[in-house]
Amino acid sequence: MAVKNNISVVIIAGNEQEIIKKALKSASWADQIVLVAANSTDDTVKIAKKFTKDIVIHSDEYGKHFDIWRNLGLKKAISDWIFYLDADEVISPQLKKELIETAKSNTPHTYYALPRQNHYLGKKVRSGGSYPDHVKRFYKRNKLKKWVGNVHEEPVIEGTMGMLNSDLLHYTHRDLTSMLEKTIIWTQTEAKALHDAKHPPVVWWRIFRMMLTKFWERLIKQSAWKDGTAGIVNSIFEVFNTFIIYARLWEMQNRKK
Repeated sequence: MAVKNNISVVIIAGNEQEIIKKALKSASWADQIVLVAANSTDDTVKIAKKFTKDIVIHSDEYGKHFDIWRNLGLKKAISDWIFYLDADEVISPQLKKELIETAKSNTPHTYYALPRQNHYLGKKVRSGGSYPDHVKRFYKRNKLKKWVGNVHEEPVIEGTMGMLNSDLLHYTHRDLTSMLEKTIIWTQTEAKALHDAKHPPVVWWRIFRMMLTKFWERLIKQSAWKDGTAGIVNSIFEVFNTFIIYARLWEMQNRKK
């Protein structure tokens, strides 16, 4: 492979046939695209084959083991630098330029965080804790040892972190249907993590307290109302997610053995 930018882009996807093409196209400038297909049963892999031959098929329940999937991508990547991209994200032209310039520079840093511009229900949002939403995504491959943590995975890496300025575009919460589908997966995972951590017994007042705390934090303290109806709807939905997490946790704690 002729080296152009010395960057591999790793994309993790489940059943993402509706959106995966945008992510792949935004990464088409990279020297290598690695797709880790986690139990994909739709046309995600078929679409990806038009952009890359480096596809890892992994039979695993989507939404459960992000550390495993990121490690599979790390193992397959061959460039000096790796950028991790989710299926519902797009690399902006400005970010592309900054990534290439950084990879070609004599930077003292071994990994970078960057701002992520979230879009809820088709609208760019800036309040409610939605921006800049910094995420760590760009890594010097030989310094990144592995990923750990099933849900909130973290890199094990040598060296120091730098900051990039350009936005990664994140088209999350595209519609209420997709939001509900994510709720089914993620609330189960979050509840299990709390259960495994021996969370105190859930009683009725704890559920209400956590819901009110989330409502205050997002809608009032972080001013999600400034993003209009999309911000308000998303904040209320986060309160709903909080209810489901703690209701699931209560169910787990009281399930008969």
